[in-house]
Amino acid sequence: MRWMRAAGRALLVVAVVLAGYAGLGVRPDTGAASDARGPLTLVTAGDLTDYLGPLLDDWNESRPGERVTLVELPDSADETRAQMISELRSGRDRFDVLNIDVAWTSEFAAAGWISPLERGRFPLDAFLRPVVDTATFDGRLYAVPYVTNAGLLYYRKDILDLEGEQPPRTWPELVRQASTIAPRHGLDGYAGQFLPYEGLTVNVTEAVHSAGGSILRDDGTRVTVDSAAARTGLRFLADGVRDGWIPREALGYKEEESRKAFQDGRLLFLRNWPYVYADAGAAGSKVAGRFDAVPLPGADGPGTSVLGGSNLAVSSHARHPASAADLISYLTSERVQRRVLTEGSLPPVRAALYEDPELVRAYPYLPTLRESVLSAVPRPKSPRYDQVSLAVQAVGQDLMALRQTPDEAVARLARELGAISRTD
Repeated sequence: MRWMRAAGRALLVVAVVLAGYAGLGVRPDTGAASDARGPLTLVTAGDLTDYLGPLLDDWNESRPGERVTLVELPDSADETRAQMISELRSGRDRFDVLNIDVAWTSEFAAAGWISPLERGRFPLDAFLRPVVDTATFDGRLYAVPYVTNAGLLYYRKDILDLEGEQPPRTWPELVRQASTIAPRHGLDGYAGQFLPYEGLTVNVTEAVHSAGGSILRDDGTRVTVDSAAARTGLRFLADGVRDGWIPREALGYKEEESRKAFQDGRLLFLRNWPYVYADAGAAGSKVAGRFDAVPLPGADGPGTSVLGGSNLAVSSHARHPASAADLISYLTSERVQRRVLTEGSLPPVRAALYEDPELVRAYPYLPTLRESVLSAVPRPKSPRYDQVSLAVQAVGQDLMALRQTPDEAVARLARELGAISRTD
């Protein structure tokens, strides 16, 4: 699933499975002392840019008695999640640290597969503020942010400049430009990730929040989607298909299909992750030097992105909790986070890096990404996130295929999410 890659090009599922270091709360049946040190296993969902090996080489060279073995799971998010859950349910101590998708933190915490962490153990104040929320559940810290991500609106700067227009800051501006300017230049208006998979959950959630609504309460205990704001958000997506400024072809887009449509010069606007900036600006791209990106627009002002990325968590059956905690500190240190960006092409969680003049020159989208992250929200938090996401996808698919009205879609989603929450 490319959005994991898009969440910086990676859903690194660094599964350094650990179980409680000092303050982590090790389960009595693990037999692991909180100060236990020794070798670790880090499991990840495919290191697509091969940057992680050198980071771990540096660790292993300085700590030969606490060497980290890297285990790479499949590139698919669903397969990675399934394999991780299978191993965690078994109670085995094969892994020591997990780099889990930000959407999985609540599920893994509620199931008891990862242990709560002491907030004071990590420099959370140095991170971009919203990313810390993705690592909490039921008021406790269960992981440490590792990489982050937020959606951006890419646009054809050359065309808007030719028309004497600024990029849209609201949905009415986007609709007008996508409906009138795009056809004059032989382009489709707007696309996101609308195939029924995790990307559609993200796009629907962003639409609801960008209209001022929400799907679940922060603790996942109450369904909040039945609101006028949610209906407005879903109407934005449905109207785009009905009125033609969202092409029907986009209903089959994931990250890569939508990126290619924009990069091939077929779209005026695209919602996607920051990785697109480098790809679309590379040699051979038909839009190189002709595009830019801004934060997502909303119903009547700035919009709201969903946070992507991954968090480092500690397994409840970790063998060497103290070493695992130190590894998490190492991977989230400012020096290593800089390398996560420059060598791994992944958005870091350290706030200071987004204002570093040298990095901004090399990655000009960083200020825009920072703005997007600071106004972003996590996906709905629930111990049954997989079921929540499937429900959002199914309703979103029928909405955008015009099989249900926004009113019907909201009512159905409220019913289905209510049924899911009652099974918790």
